[in-house]
Amino acid sequence: MFNETKSITLAFTGASGACYGLRLLRYLLLANYKVYLLISSAARVVLESEHNLKLSNKTQITKQAFSKYLNCSLENLEIFGKNDWFSVVASGSGAPKKMVICPCSVGSVAAIAYGMSENLIERAADVIIKEQGQLLLVVRETPFSTLHLKNMHKLSKMGITIMPASPGFYHQPQSIEDLIDFIVARILDHFGIQQRLLTCWGE
Repeated sequence: MFNETKSITLAFTGASGACYGLRLLRYLLLANYKVYLLISSAARVVLESEHNLKLSNKTQITKQAFSKYLNCSLENLEIFGKNDWFSVVASGSGAPKKMVICPCSVGSVAAIAYGMSENLIERAADVIIKEQGQLLLVVRETPFSTLHLKNMHKLSKMGITIMPASPGFYHQPQSIEDLIDFIVARILDHFGIQQRLLTCWGE
C-alpha cells in the first residue's frame, strides 16, 4: 500500500541528459516510492541515442527494458503514454502532490508556463500547479535565451523549483556517475527523500 506522501510523478522529456532521469527513477524506486512515469516521444529518441535503450509502445515490454537497465524491482512503477488521459496523474482528485520533470526541455518549460496541456506531461504539470503541489523542473539547455529565462522566471514566481542540470564540483567527483548523482541528490533533498549520494555541505 502507498499513501499520498510516498507517490510521485516523474516525466522524461526530449532534452539531452536522460542519465539524470534514469538515475532518479532508480533511486525513487529504491526509496519505495510509487512512481508514475511519463515519457514523451522525443524522450524515447533521446533514451535510444544516449543509452541504446529502445522502448516499446507496450508497457510490459518497456518495463522489462527498464528492469534490465536499472537493475532494480519495478513493482512500484506505472508507465503512461502521452495520451493516457484517464491516468491518475491527469486529475487533481488522484494525482500525487509531487512531480519532477527530469530532464526538462525548454519547450516543455514554455508549454507549462502557458498552461498548454496538449499532452499528458503538460497536463500532469498543470494539475500539480492548480492543486498547489510541488513541481520541480530539471532544465537541460545551454545557453539560455532571454525567452527561456522569462519562462523560467514566470514559473519560479509561481513557486515552481527550477533546477538546471549543472552539477557542482566541491565534492571532488571522480566519474560522470558522481556528477549525475550530485543532481539526483539535490532533487531528492528538495522532496525530503532521504539519500546517501551526497553529504550536506560542511559534513
